[in-house]
Amino acid sequence: MPEIDLDLLSIQEARTLAIAARDAQKQFLHASQAEVDRICQAMAEAAFAASERLGRMAAEETGYGVPEHKTLKNILSSRILWDAIKDIPTVGIIRQDLKKKIYDIAWPMGVVAALTPSTNPTSTTMYKILISVKARNGIVIAPHPFAAKCCVETARLMAEDGERAGMPKGLVACMTRVSLPGTQELMKHKYVAVILATGGSDMVRAAHSVGKPAYGVGPGNVPVYVDRSADLQKAAKYIVASKAFDHSVICATEQSVIADK
Repeated sequence: MPEIDLDLLSIQEARTLAIAARDAQKQFLHASQAEVDRICQAMAEAAFAASERLGRMAAEETGYGVPEHKTLKNILSSRILWDAIKDIPTVGIIRQDLKKKIYDIAWPMGVVAALTPSTNPTSTTMYKILISVKARNGIVIAPHPFAAKCCVETARLMAEDGERAGMPKGLVACMTRVSLPGTQELMKHKYVAVILATGGSDMVRAAHSVGKPAYGVGPGNVPVYVDRSADLQKAAKYIVASKAFDHSVICATEQSVIADK
């Protein structure tokens, strides 16, 4: 049998999904606020209902973290996130100053390329899908190779429920053949308008080097300051709990303590 070139398959998949997302996003441009919110709510509820299963999948596939803690992150990135953003207007005129005759009109970017990490794969996928579609964008997820299966499943179930609620097919997608050249092809694709990159330093740097708008979140090195006015018992409890949560794989977890002498 001929040898299969994963890089070429990944590059082709990136192109195919970007084109499909752009076609779907053109249709979605005409969605009303009610339609957008109905679709997002359906996807948020689908993700919330699968939070435990997807958290377990993420821990098993990557070997990182605690399944129960990943479940909590999934709940945060599905129902709790949706409760926080559901009333934010994202269609039409969202602000206006009648005196100055200034109007702010919400307009989507287009197609989002979303890179997700191995440490928080399912919760990051949920989060990026919801915020992108809420703003009427299409989105293609490029997962970390170590976490591809759980990200594909997260995007699949959210897309299915979104499409049942009226979302155009192809607006939400996830790469299944993951390689560095494929991810780079997705970021550079002419139909990708903005990049949301969460992952290692090299990938975040690559996202910022493409030449289009990019938001990057790389590894954290977070200090916590303990002031003389602090309740030391409570501060110690919170710091240890945060550091231990999900085996400390979150980039925002505390890495050092600076205490007032």
